[in-house]
Amino acid sequence: MKYDKNNLNIAYIGGGSRGWAWNLMKDLAVDEEISGTVRLYDIDMDAAKANEKIGNMLSSRADVPGKWQYKAMETLKEALTGADFVIISILPGSFEEMASDVHLPEEYGIYQSVGDTVGPGGLVRALRTIPMFVEIAEAIKAHSPEAWVINYTNPMTLCTKTLYKVFPAIKAFGCCHEVFSTQKLMAAMLKDMRGIEGIGREEIKVNVIGINHFTWLNSAAYQGEDLLPLYRQFTEKYAEEGFAIDVEADAVRNGYFNSVNKVKFDLFRRYGLVAAAGDRHLAEFCPPWYLKDPGTAREWGFGLTPVSWRVKDLKDKMEKSRRLLSGEEQMELQHSGEEGIKQIKALVGLGDLITNVNLPNMGQIQGLPAGAVVETNAVFSQNSIRPVSAGQLPDEVYSLVIRHVINQETVIKAAFSKDKALAFKAFANDPLVNVGIKDAGILFERMLANTRAYLPGWEFEK
Repeated sequence: MKYDKNNLNIAYIGGGSRGWAWNLMKDLAVDEEISGTVRLYDIDMDAAKANEKIGNMLSSRADVPGKWQYKAMETLKEALTGADFVIISILPGSFEEMASDVHLPEEYGIYQSVGDTVGPGGLVRALRTIPMFVEIAEAIKAHSPEAWVINYTNPMTLCTKTLYKVFPAIKAFGCCHEVFSTQKLMAAMLKDMRGIEGIGREEIKVNVIGINHFTWLNSAAYQGEDLLPLYRQFTEKYAEEGFAIDVEADAVRNGYFNSVNKVKFDLFRRYGLVAAAGDRHLAEFCPPWYLKDPGTAREWGFGLTPVSWRVKDLKDKMEKSRRLLSGEEQMELQHSGEEGIKQIKALVGLGDLITNVNLPNMGQIQGLPAGAVVETNAVFSQNSIRPVSAGQLPDEVYSLVIRHVINQETVIKAAFSKDKALAFKAFANDPLVNVGIKDAGILFERMLANTRAYLPGWEFEK
């Protein structure tokens, strides 16, 4: 398949987004090599129309090299037909359901720092997200079967898995920036330990192996030097106080999204592999070593993100949208740090790229089930993505990861069969659900009832 780099068509599902969609706009605006049309589809049509105007205002500026036309589309079919690329970033449900995901388990002594991937919140979020992705996959199959599909929605693994289960021939992959932060941490380590400044994260060459948000690095190098021995010294040096990148540790501890990497360092000291996600995600995949309660989380240098903060953040972004629309404020011209545009350019044929992505396991990770969605490096080239063989996890880490892989496979089966009993098996098997089976059952029923509007065909007690 050949692409016209000056006339690309991108369908954006979730095009009313005030976060990921704006990141895309900024990244397209600063790139001079590609142009075309972005079709914005969202169940909130007003939000999509607002982004249409914001995007076109940005593109019309004289200081913007990347020229794109933005169009809000009434239907998914209109957005997808003729698309070269499809981007998915949606919020599955509302903040009301998210509040149940994150905060209802707290009544049972179960705490989550994010609640969107694993833990009780991640599982229930998955159950309501999977039907949405079934619909999306069917629409892609019908209207843009040759398009490359980039997913940013969490739970990443199960969203990507659903796309392939519905449409096995789909050309889809999931993107996550967690590994980038670990590369930046290693660049900061080289400055701290060796006095080497100005290292870009791309200069840290890593082998990625694991599943999304529980990803590991079993090798890391800078200019051919193995960095793991130095990383061990680094983790020993900062094991107690932690290490924050470019900010004071105390300020980070008061934030909801940053950390001082103490969980990451502890996991390395335990297992000898670099845990490559942020502490807030890593903590949720483990037994409640780091999430026993909010005080324990604070001791490990990270916080729990309340849904009330997300509600306020959305209000702030809606106010920013108003200012952008009125001309009171202009979109800043800076790259978001995401690699979506680099990936698109590589697939168009504008140079190869190696980066981490989520794809079904075709042997790139030995020992994990075939077809399970895993995260490794892959080579992007013209109309091609080839996953890189990452090897095999050591037994001690494998035992942590495989529990979640099997649980995720169980969740997808439960969602497609609408089997509540099977879903509960996965729920009770999550390491954060460290309560008695009776309480686990009560919590599960309460959480499921709060998201029942998104579970068509499921049976609930009257």
